Amino acid sequence: MGINHWPSGEGPREKLLAFGASRLSDAELLAIILRNGNKNMDAVELSRQLLQEFGGLRQLFSASFKQICRLPGVGPVKYAQLQTAAELSKRIAQQSLHRGPVLSSPDVTRDYLIRQLSDRNYEVFAVLLLDSQHRVIQFVELFRGTINAASVYPRDIVGLVLEKNAAAVIVCHNHPSGVAEPSQADKRITERIHSALSTIDVALLDHLVVGDRDIVSFAERGWL
Repeated sequence: MGINHWPSGEGPREKLLAFGASRLSDAELLAIILRNGNKNMDAVELSRQLLQEFGGLRQLFSASFKQICRLPGVGPVKYAQLQTAAELSKRIAQQSLHRGPVLSSPDVTRDYLIRQLSDRNYEVFAVLLLDSQHRVIQFVELFRGTINAASVYPRDIVGLVLEKNAAAVIVCHNHPSGVAEPSQADKRITERIHSALSTIDVALLDHLVVGDRDIVSFAERGWL
């Protein structure tokens, strides 16, 4: 049964309009996105099942098409609805990142990178390019690797910096294992990038390692 057929005053949409989105449970918010359930359960019941099956919102929104559609009554339309909601969330974070200087809003930067990288099941190495006032020029995913490692070439970072006329750089990558603690290989590649950028007088401000909802800063550890 679609939530639009619920008795007056009992539907998630009415609850949202009356009390605000923060008063709704994860399942109720998800039910509004999905709009209806399947032949055996309503939208909220289906949402609860999806959250239980995948272990939470983050895991659900990062699930593949095949994983989503293996459940009865969940097909391409509902997968598209979930992906749309996830992408809108990422774009909102990206707009927040571009509103002001990165270094005056470290929490915004961290939240943005966690949204972008924490759900990947493969390793991604990315670069935040900044101008002389440390405002964001562009976020670029440079390298993608296996679940164990990514090949990172400092010369490619230098080329991108020169192309975009960046004055400073923050590099970042994820650990698909979920553990954000940097490895010795992470430290070595940071040293190589720092050395390469110093030859063109561009500052490497930080290297951020993203885990499962956690993030480690090389700068805060005193490694830069």
